[in-house]
Amino acid sequence: MHEHEHDHEHEHCHAHDHDHDHAQEHCHAHAHAHTHPHTHDHPHADANAMTPEETLALLGYMLDHNRQHADELHDVCHALEHEGKDEAAAKLSEALHHFDHGNDALEEALKLAKGV
Repeated sequence: MHEHEHDHEHEHCHAHDHDHDHAQEHCHAHAHAHTHPHTHDHPHADANAMTPEETLALLGYMLDHNRQHADELHDVCHALEHEGKDEAAAKLSEALHHFDHGNDALEEALKLAKGV
């Protein structure tokens, strides 16, 4: 088992431009400290082995897929704001922040896997 620990602090901002009357930017200051245990049990790893090309293709697909979901969730966040459900919108915005971090890590993993 591997444990990954990291600390970071930053401000997360995302601009909102839509086909309606307003453009907004939301900024959130965040400080994080995470420890993630990381274990894998693959009793039949050889049976599920992917070629390097399959690995890159799947990782690229998953990154694109996740970014599309993030865009959709961003729209849901605005819908919640317009409905006056500010707490729900704030919690979704927090989730999107974490989602974006995960996607950034996936993008970095893809670059490393490609040797870029």
